[in-house]
Amino acid sequence: VQLQASGGGLVQVGGSLKLSCAASGISFSRYQLAWFRQGPGKEREFVAAITRSGGTTSYGDSVKGRFTISRDNDKKTVHLQMNSLTHEDTANYYCAAVSTILSVGIITTPTKYTYWGQGTQVTVSS
Repeated sequence: VQLQASGGGLVQVGGSLKLSCAASGISFSRYQLAWFRQGPGKEREFVAAITRSGGTTSYGDSVKGRFTISRDNDKKTVHLQMNSLTHEDTANYYCAAVSTILSVGIITTPTKYTYWGQGTQVTVSS
C-alpha cells in the first residue's frame, strides 16, 4: 500500500496550492480519505476528510471556506485545493486512508487512519 502526496511548495500569503495524493495497493473506493497537517512545534491537525462516495466532506475550523477536498475514484487520487493561504497554513501535509463501510461518517481522529502518505511541505511566505 502506498499513498504518494505531491503538490506542496512555497507560496505567498493569499495564494493557492493544490495537493494531490495518489493511492496504490488498496481498493480505493472503499476508503475514506483525509488530509492532516503538522506545523513546527505543533500537534497533527485534522484538515479535511471525504467519505467513500465523495458525498460527504468535513473541514477543520481553521480551513473552512478556504480549502476543498475532492476525490477521483477512477484515478485513485484525492486532492486538496487550498486558497487564501496564510502563514498559519505552513505545515507538512499528510494524506491518510481508512477502510470503512458505506454508512460510516467522517472520521477526524488521526489514530483511526490505517495508511499514511509521506507528507508534502507547504510553506506560506510574505
